[in-house]
Amino acid sequence: MSDIRDRAIQIYDAFTHEHRDRRTLLRQMAALAGSVAAAEVLIAGIAASPAAAAIIDPADPRLITRKGSYDIGPGKSMTGYFAAPRDARGAGAVMVIHENRGLTPHIEDVTRRVALGGFYAVAPDFLSDQGGTPADENAARDLIGKANYDAVIASAIGTIARLRTRDHGNGKAGIIGFCWGGALVNRVAVAAGDALSAGVAYYGPAPAPEEAIKVQAPLLLHYAGKDERVAATGLPWTEALKAAGKDVTAYTYDGVDHAFNNDTSKERYNEAAATLAWERTIAFLHSHLDG
Repeated sequence: MSDIRDRAIQIYDAFTHEHRDRRTLLRQMAALAGSVAAAEVLIAGIAASPAAAAIIDPADPRLITRKGSYDIGPGKSMTGYFAAPRDARGAGAVMVIHENRGLTPHIEDVTRRVALGGFYAVAPDFLSDQGGTPADENAARDLIGKANYDAVIASAIGTIARLRTRDHGNGKAGIIGFCWGGALVNRVAVAAGDALSAGVAYYGPAPAPEEAIKVQAPLLLHYAGKDERVAATGLPWTEALKAAGKDVTAYTYDGVDHAFNNDTSKERYNEAAATLAWERTIAFLHSHLDG
């Protein structure tokens, strides 16, 4: 059964990250599971569930939250989800970068977790220019695949600039991203120079190793032991950062799958790895964003 599960996750990853169609996904899963009905059960267990309960209640009295637009430059705005402790005066700021399904309720929940960690947090919707994140995650993935990546990076850097100059902040801004967002963390670190104070990437495919010399911000990189696709770029990236004398810390969590932090995916989520990675993440962000 473990072999079937692992193969099913590989097939689903090819569907989500290589933009394969759902008919191919269902055909491959049915061949693996023995029937279309069993295939649908496998897919439901691997896919993120929009109906999954939030870890942090959106109405948590410890937080102030809102969703709305914000300016990132002349004539340019984005939609984002904001969360902050009741007294965020002097706190560092963190941009939370979503997966390839866009700004989902899960990412809003993660943003609240960052805020409870002691930071002013915002999760931009990087599909803002395309009308915002649709409810259909397959449609969201298609839009992500068509997004202008240079414009996405520019929007991320514009958000960092805004976070650094917010009222009652301390002038420091970090980023944390997951999957597609983890990849964007690495690329923003290449492009942002010293404007970025810290970056955390969860299982994010990495840039070419020769780009490592451009990174100035400290980085914390989390990898899944069973995630061969990301490891193919992530491990050379880590070694290149170290060789260039950059401040980088990387952890590989043995025996876990890509997206192990996403608690809305029953088959991927690994509580032990997710908890440890989160503790390391919050400690790392405090070490670089406080004061």
